[in-house]
Amino acid sequence: MGKRYYDDWDRDRDWDRDRARSRDRDRERDRDRGQERRRSSQPARKKKKKRSVFSSSMTYILLVCGVSFILATVGWTIANDMLALNKEEKEAVITIKDESDFGSVVDQLKDNGIIKYKAAFRLFATFTGGADKVSAGQYTLDTNMDYNAILNNLSSGSAKRTSTTVTIPEGYTIRQIFQLLEENGVSTVEKLEDMAANHDYAFSFLQDIPLGDPARLEGYLFPDTYEFYRGEDPKYVINKMLVNFDAKVTDSIRQQIWDQGKSIGELLTVASMIEKETDGTDRATIASVIYNRLNNPNGGTQGYLQIDATIQYVLPEGEIVSEEDYNTVDSPYNTYLNKGLPPGPISNPGMESIMAAINPEKTNYFYYALGDDKHHHFFSSYSEFQAFLNS
Repeated sequence: MGKRYYDDWDRDRDWDRDRARSRDRDRERDRDRGQERRRSSQPARKKKKKRSVFSSSMTYILLVCGVSFILATVGWTIANDMLALNKEEKEAVITIKDESDFGSVVDQLKDNGIIKYKAAFRLFATFTGGADKVSAGQYTLDTNMDYNAILNNLSSGSAKRTSTTVTIPEGYTIRQIFQLLEENGVSTVEKLEDMAANHDYAFSFLQDIPLGDPARLEGYLFPDTYEFYRGEDPKYVINKMLVNFDAKVTDSIRQQIWDQGKSIGELLTVASMIEKETDGTDRATIASVIYNRLNNPNGGTQGYLQIDATIQYVLPEGEIVSEEDYNTVDSPYNTYLNKGLPPGPISNPGMESIMAAINPEKTNYFYYALGDDKHHHFFSSYSEFQAFLNS
């Protein structure tokens, strides 16, 4: 009985000890597993964090490199345009009008292939003040010019400014001259007329002629061959012709005019009629007819010049003088109705007609008529004149 008691007690003790050991092993195992889980999870989070930082850094670097490359490429391309490098060879005529703004000039440059980037050109012009240099005119530019050269060559003093040669025929009226200049792109009729009427040119021969009418310069725009810039300031265009007149009609010539008791305006009026009437060979003879009529107001012509060209001057362009016009055209330029000289020149005469007006031929002619041979025939009496017309 006692022995079995002890055996049972020993067995229970062993069982308790084994169970405690089992619990200890379980706790130790659980602790090891927890530590293992913590070890395994902690490196994973660190590794993930490292991959995120590395990935972000690479993305940033690639982005910076990409943007830098793009900016460098764009910058280089704009620089090529600005410095005229590696550009296709092109040439273009750029026309700038008085009313043109800088934007329209830039548009022309871009449309004609002289520049590629309007914004870059505008920015350059703004910072350099080049936009202020641009002036009206016509210019020949090419793609070998950098931005600075383009702006410099769009100024009034540019060697690239396009010019044109215009020959003004003797006997052209001021209207015909202005129309010819417009056709050659020098200026417009409207601008030229305005400048002729209203600008006070500093020449002694114009001082007594009032402002307000373009015809005030009739007779003084010397016919010649001129070189003008296209799109030129009309003031300079007219001044160039007046300077030429001032040089050709020398002090010696003016003295001869004054010695005859005439003004320059009166002399030019006679010369302008000669220029419109001559066949090219008879200027001095026509001058004698004009002076014979003027100096003999009681003669057969009673001081009337009766020159068709003076009526033609006030008729619409292209209209031909008729016999009816002799009595119906109400104008001081109608020398059939008004005695003496018309109010002023009716054309712009050349030097031959001016000199013929100063030195007329000595004749007793009062009449002339154009024959079938395209030359004028001169007569002293009205009967001779009529006989020729009826022959």
